[in-house]
Order: sequence, then C-alpha cells, then structure tokens
Amino acid sequence: MSNTKFDKRDFRTALGQFPTGVTVITTVDENGAPIGCTASSFNSVSIDPALVLWSIDKGAFSKTIFEKAEYFAINVLSENQVETSNRFAGRGEDKFKDVSFSKGLGGAPLLAGCGAQFECKTWNVYEGGDHLIIVGEVIQYNHDDSLTPLAFSRGSYAITSQHPSGNVQKNEAETGNEFLDNYLLYLLNSAISKYRQDLYPKLIDGCDVTPEQWRVMTILSSAPVHTLKTLSILAMQPLNDLSESVDTLIEKGALTIEEDKLALTDEGMALQKSLLAVAAEHEDHMLSKLNPEQTSVLKNALKSIIEMDN
Repeated sequence: MSNTKFDKRDFRTALGQFPTGVTVITTVDENGAPIGCTASSFNSVSIDPALVLWSIDKGAFSKTIFEKAEYFAINVLSENQVETSNRFAGRGEDKFKDVSFSKGLGGAPLLAGCGAQFECKTWNVYEGGDHLIIVGEVIQYNHDDSLTPLAFSRGSYAITSQHPSGNVQKNEAETGNEFLDNYLLYLLNSAISKYRQDLYPKLIDGCDVTPEQWRVMTILSSAPVHTLKTLSILAMQPLNDLSESVDTLIEKGALTIEEDKLALTDEGMALQKSLLAVAAEHEDHMLSKLNPEQTSVLKNALKSIIEMDN
C-alpha cells in the first residue's frame, strides 16, 4: 500500500485536466438481467491481440457481476447521450427502462445511438487499489463516424472540436484556405477557443473559482434548485462531480444546502457579482472592435441558429 498522502478532492481535480470519453459498460447477471454502469476509465491496451480495459470501483453494486462476467460490451456515448450517461451513473433505479438496446455477445446490451461499440470477452481481471481493472479481448466492434463523441473534462460533460492550430499566424483568423476562412463552423470554433482561453484564467486566478463552479453559481443566482439531480442536469455535471463542486463552494462560504435545497449565501452572491463583472469586462474587450449595432446583430444571429430546428 502506498504511503503517499494526497488531498483526494484536489487529486481528482488534477486528474480532471485529462479529458476522456464517456462509456456505458454492459453485461448480464447470472439470471440474464441486463446490467450497466457509466465509466470514463476505458482505454486501449493492445492492437494485436485486440485488447481494451476499464476499471470499476470495488464498492460498486455491479462489481462482482462484472468481475465474473464472461462477456461485456463497451458503449462509447455520443454527444446527445448525456441523459444516458447520467442514468447509468446512478443507483437504485431500473437503468434499462425505456432504453433502446439490442443483445450482443453473451447477451450484453448494445445501446442505440452510440458512436462506437466493442463486444469483449473477459481476458483478465487485475487488482488496482480501490478499483478492479478489467481487460477484455475485442471479439467484434462497430462505429458510426457521423456521430460526435461525448467527452468529459474537469468534472463536466464536453464535446470534441478541432483545435484551431492555424492561430500561430499573424492574422489568427486566416488559414490561407478560402473556404475555411469563410466557413461558419471554423470561425465559431476559432472564436470560442480564443474567448475561453482569455476568460478562464481570469476566473481561476482572479476569483479562485473554476468555470464549472461558476456555472453552478450562475444557475443558483436566479433561483434555488431543490435537488442535486436537477442541478446536475442544468450544470451538465454528473452527480458525483457536482457534489464535489457544491462541497467546495460550501467550504468557500458561497453556498448553503438545507433539506436538499441549494442557495447562494450573501458571500456567494457578492462573489457571483464579481464574477459577472469579470465576464462583462472580458466580453466588452472581446467585442471592442464591433459597434453596438454589430454586437446586437451578432448575438441575435447566434440565437437564431441555436433555436433552429434540426
């Protein structure tokens, strides 16, 4: 056993700097009933033979079932499956109720709408501290490249997007490619990357608040949210990670919780006011080359795009 002592919450925060995908691992119990849990620990091990791994907490309800399972499936979630991730991350409910799935090898459920699926035969199970590391041999797989994968970073759900690597040029908005230089998706991605790059350090270094904590505070500044589950959906954070954000804000004196009712304290409201001032000042700087009419047109155009039906 290691003698190294870490603050567990801070250690998890550090690990959160490494983005991952989100998966739901599925199998069946000895009676053939479907079993599933959300995991971000999925990783590749070997190409030949085709091996992958994931890990499960030893305290998990389904730990013994997965430990003994001959087959399991790894369902790699797509960006529109946040609800699926939250459902299989929870406890004490029929996780498969109203969930569309087919049966794979050994009866392991294959969830509909996933970006990729790996049907595995258990290769080996290893001890890994407070987790079990389960290695599987991929027997068959499928993938849908038209779907964008769901990602997880810094305690919140995210989506993947191409990095605007051309920003080393003098004119950061131009690539030399006529199509890209006028393509909305590229322009939006480049603008978001620059906007976020300038704002986040001001939140963290200036106010000692992470973007994820700020999101929670912004939601609560309008009205108290009565359950962590509701806040989890609004803040796009799984319950376990949201609980850590809430605990940190309580320790800062910014938040109170009574009978599952969350609310900002006076100190929290003052901090939120400061954060909004930082955000407003940053926005003014980012839009300083636009006049008020151009700013209004830009925001209204973006709102129109967001509200469009698919």
